[in-house]
Amino acid sequence: MSSKKSYEELKERFKKIALLGGTSSLLGWDERTYMPRGGANVRAEQLALVAGMIHEEVTDPRVGELLSELEQSDLVKDADSIDAANVREIRHWYGKKIKLPKDLVEEEKKVTTLAQGEWVTARKNNDFKAFQPWLEKIVALKLKIADAYGWEGEPYNALLDDYEPGATVKDVEATFAGLRDDLVVLLGKIKGAPKKPDVSIVERDYDVKLQRIFGEAVAGAMGYDFANGRLDITTHPFCTTIGPGDTRITTRYNPKRLNDALFGTMHEAGHGLYEMGTESEKNFGMPAGEAASLGIHESQSRMWENQVGRSKSFWKYFFPQAQRIFRDSLGDVKLDDFYGAINNVQPSYIRVEADEATYNLHILLRFELERALLTGDLKPADAASEWNSRFEKYFGIKVDCHANGCLQDVHWSAGLIGYFPTYTLGNLYSAQFFAQAKKDIPNLYDQFENGQFSPLREWLREKIHRHGGRYRATVLGKKVTGESLSHKPLIDYMTAKFGEIYGF
Repeated sequence: MSSKKSYEELKERFKKIALLGGTSSLLGWDERTYMPRGGANVRAEQLALVAGMIHEEVTDPRVGELLSELEQSDLVKDADSIDAANVREIRHWYGKKIKLPKDLVEEEKKVTTLAQGEWVTARKNNDFKAFQPWLEKIVALKLKIADAYGWEGEPYNALLDDYEPGATVKDVEATFAGLRDDLVVLLGKIKGAPKKPDVSIVERDYDVKLQRIFGEAVAGAMGYDFANGRLDITTHPFCTTIGPGDTRITTRYNPKRLNDALFGTMHEAGHGLYEMGTESEKNFGMPAGEAASLGIHESQSRMWENQVGRSKSFWKYFFPQAQRIFRDSLGDVKLDDFYGAINNVQPSYIRVEADEATYNLHILLRFELERALLTGDLKPADAASEWNSRFEKYFGIKVDCHANGCLQDVHWSAGLIGYFPTYTLGNLYSAQFFAQAKKDIPNLYDQFENGQFSPLREWLREKIHRHGGRYRATVLGKKVTGESLSHKPLIDYMTAKFGEIYGF
């Protein structure tokens, strides 16, 4: 068979896999938004069934035969070509998945689906003991998966690679070390600063219906296409894509705090823009039609949430609109005071609501605990107490309840162990990308002041989105910025910003 025909066969196979994956995503989205809790057991069976079908398709020996043919063909001569990238990344994925027994894949999907429902209830009731048996099952399953993959150094490496291909614990530790040191210095300056924002401004009454109207307006201005997307409510916000033309984001509302839903919506809309910006229809099912990594994905959401959404230029445009919508709460507030309030730095319990300066400490905590759970140095039964102990050490405040502690995130119930480091990697990439965007786009902040966000969006689409998984994250980052990943752009950005707000 010619390489062209082999490649077309491979594409058709992975289109089928993508269709099954979209079906799984739709079932998962429904489970976390509208499904009645009584449907949990059947939904777990449905998702396990689809997961097994996907696994059979991915690990079909024919896939290996096609890859071997293509790896010897002219198709992969140009390593930077889309075709070569597709073959490379499918080989990487195939090489891992063939090591997993189908029954293990199905069991993980069934357990994590049920666990997510139990997590929602446990979080609501502040009951770690109710969730503990599920955490024990999930940690045991993830260890089985890591062992099946094979690992060097520690089992966490095998799971981290699922989300950040090619990354290792050693790489992440080295990147995080400099960030941790400079964060300590920055937080020390903020703590001793002469100026303090009035955070009560964003902790007034904010009608949920009005929050939704405003959030949709902001997401639309960013370029989130509601003709090809949705915004719904869930316990823990997320973004998922069912297929080309169907991207869905979620948020949650707090009637006593504006920041939560607004910046949560911007965050998820940033993910959505990435999904909408990849050439997913052209490369449906292939790596070139999907994100480069979760770290790159997170860079897009954090950029829109923070570098854009928490900038003064953004609010010079949107604050008058916010004042009209939330007249009772913002009618007498000055822009500078509002800007300080939305950027207030203060240690807090909830990661997704954390300020930019303390956010990465939340990730460092989770990174340490996950590694300890996998090495056996931490037992699942002790996860809550260890969380509380380390949290007080890092943040200087005692955890008041498990819902504000180790039950706050959906990730462990969903089996996403190894995922958390990508959030900090995303913060680092976002700052580095945004610094480059400011160089490439004249008067970028002036454009924000005039409500013009399309130049940034199109820059991101050209430089990042359209490439999908053509390049690994580290390669893509260097192609866009000319530099290797560094924590310095993030520290420089935050030092300048908080220096103005806090007067140091």
